[in-house]
Amino acid sequence: MRIATWNVNSITARLPRLLAWLESSGTDVLCLQEAKVAEEQFPVEPLRELGYEAAVHATGRWNGVAVLSRVGLADVVKGLPGDPGYEGVTEPRAISATCGPVRVWSVYVPNGREVDHPHYAYKLQWFEALRAAVLGDAQGSRPFAVLGDYNVAPTDDDVYDRAAFEGATHVTPAERAALTALREVGLDDVVPRPLKYDHPFTYWDYRQLCFPKNRGMRIDLVYGNAAFAGAVKDAYVDREERKGKGASDHAPVVVDLDV
Repeated sequence: MRIATWNVNSITARLPRLLAWLESSGTDVLCLQEAKVAEEQFPVEPLRELGYEAAVHATGRWNGVAVLSRVGLADVVKGLPGDPGYEGVTEPRAISATCGPVRVWSVYVPNGREVDHPHYAYKLQWFEALRAAVLGDAQGSRPFAVLGDYNVAPTDDDVYDRAAFEGATHVTPAERAALTALREVGLDDVVPRPLKYDHPFTYWDYRQLCFPKNRGMRIDLVYGNAAFAGAVKDAYVDREERKGKGASDHAPVVVDLDV
């Protein structure tokens, strides 16, 4: 079984690439983030023609998550119980579903913006709500994983230059502590192998030639419980999909399971 996560940075802008990638990659389940469309505008029909069902949680702004599956889609839950919301609005940042023998969450963690910004406090509160939401499944016997854009680099090795992020979000002790707390409910970091270079970065800014210079970050993560992590045969970053015109600034992370 092949499961992947990908922040597509607008499914409308990336649809031809997404459809081509699904067709060529053999992916069974895709957790998708930053759809940037309303649910009624989500391209359900083109995906159905490829054999994929879609569970979508989106409002048409900058967020939006989905789970695409060609192995079944059941028990869909939209949003997090106890979601703190931001400025009175509950954002579409999480969706879960059962796909064949595996249950997954697709998550798009708040960015945080700046350390002294209210969005940073919201980010930490959102992590707490996520931790509470996944606790039961994380400790269960069914293969389970939380996949998505976490907007946190777990270690200094997960950024191209730690000094370049001094004083910025994505690398602060509090954000990394939130990741640690999430793993402590019973989840392991399924670290993918890079297809090029030494570090499995998953995101490269569009500016300043970051991608060709490999100035990246590993912020798209797969956290799986013992049953999931124990079934992993391979995991890699599909760096090729970050290349060329019209690419997302994130690459897919692909995990092969023996389930």
